[in-house]
Amino acid sequence: MGTSSVKRAFKYRFYPTSAQTAELLRTFGCVRKVYNLGLAARTDRWTASQERVGYVQTSAMLTAWKKTEDLAYLADVSSVPLQQALRHLQAAFAGFWGKRAKYPRFKSKRKSRASAEYTRSAFRYADGRLTLAKMAEPLDIVRSRPLPMGAQPSTATVSRDSAGRWFVSLLCEDTPAPMPAVTSAVGIDAGLTALVTLSTGEKITNPKHERRDRERLARAQRALARKEKESSTRVARIHARIADRRRDHLHQLTTRLVRENQTLVIEDLSVRNMLKNRKLSRAISDAGWRELRSMLEYKAAWYGRELIIADRWFPSTHLCSACGAHAERMPLNVREWTCKICGTTHDRDRTAAVNLLAAGLAATVCGDGARPQRNTPERQRSVKQKTRPAREGVPLPKEGDQGQSVTVPLK
Repeated sequence: MGTSSVKRAFKYRFYPTSAQTAELLRTFGCVRKVYNLGLAARTDRWTASQERVGYVQTSAMLTAWKKTEDLAYLADVSSVPLQQALRHLQAAFAGFWGKRAKYPRFKSKRKSRASAEYTRSAFRYADGRLTLAKMAEPLDIVRSRPLPMGAQPSTATVSRDSAGRWFVSLLCEDTPAPMPAVTSAVGIDAGLTALVTLSTGEKITNPKHERRDRERLARAQRALARKEKESSTRVARIHARIADRRRDHLHQLTTRLVRENQTLVIEDLSVRNMLKNRKLSRAISDAGWRELRSMLEYKAAWYGRELIIADRWFPSTHLCSACGAHAERMPLNVREWTCKICGTTHDRDRTAAVNLLAAGLAATVCGDGARPQRNTPERQRSVKQKTRPAREGVPLPKEGDQGQSVTVPLK
C-alpha cells in the first residue's frame, strides 16, 4: 500500500529581492494579459464562424503579438509562463466543452490569483537552490520540509497572495511512505457544532477560526471603508491568518483519520447549495467541509486507504441505526431524537455517522459504486436507498442488528 509514485507539490514561502519582485510582477501582468488575449481571440472566432481555436493557434498568435508595437513588452519576460497560460486556457476550454465547468472568464488584476508557472526549461534547480529565468540570483526560500531524496521539480509555480506573501510550489515525483495496515473503519458526519462526528462516538469540536478574529476583522474592514481600495492589506492578512489556522487543523485531523482507519465513509455534501442559506453560510464557509473532503481524497489515495462517498440523498440523519425506521421530519434544532418504533434515543450526529458507515460497508460488500446514482430501477444501489417504517410484508431487523436497515428503493 502507498508504494506507487505520485505527483506531489511542495509549497514554500520565499522572500524576493527588489529586482526579483519587479521581474515577477511584470511576469504576472504579462501572464494575465496573454490569457485574456487568448480568451478574447477564441471567443471572437467562435462567435464569428463557430470555429474552435486550440492551443497551437493561440501559441502562434502569441508570437505575432510580441512583434506588435503595443504588445512588444511581452518579449521582456520569460516566454514559458506565457505559453503555460495558454495551456491553462486550453484546459479551461476542455472543461467547458466537456460540461465539467463554466465558460472561462477574463482574469482581473484585482481579483485573480497572481501566479506564473515555469517548466524545467525556464528554471535551474541545483543543490537545493532555485533560479528562475531572467533572474541572476536564486530565490531566498524558507524550507519547512525537504524535497524527496533525489527529486527534481518538473514545474515551479510562483504566486503572491492578497496579504503580500510570496510562495513557490515545486511539483515532484514522490513515493509516499506506506502507513501501517489497519482493519478499522469509520463513518464521518460533518457538522457545525462539532466539525466531525465519528461513528465511534467521538466528536471533534469545531474551532470556529473566523469567529476568533471576527472583532479584529470588523475593525480592519471599518478602517478599510474609509481608505482607498489599494489599502486592503490589513484585512487580507487577517483572512490569511484565519485560512492558515483552518488548513493546519484540517491537515492534522485528516492525517489522523487516514492513519487510524482503513476505510472511511463520508457524505457527498452539496456545499455550494448549502452556502445559499444566509443564516448558515458564514459558519459553513469557516468549517471548510470542501477542503476536508479534498484532503481525505488525496491522502487516502496516497496511503492505500479506501474512501467511500455516500450519496447526498442518503437519509443518514433520519434513520434509526438500531431498527432501520425512518423519521420523516428532522429540523436542524433537533439534536437528539427517539425512534417511535424501537424506542432507542439517538444523538443526531452520531447516528448519522453510524448509518453512513453501515451504508458504505454495504456498498463495498455488494460491489456497488462508491458514489451511487440517484437511481434507476435496473441499477439500484445499496447506499442510495431510503429507509421507511416497516410495512405489511416487510419484516423489521432482529434486535441487536446494529447498522442494518429495512430499505425500500426510491421511486
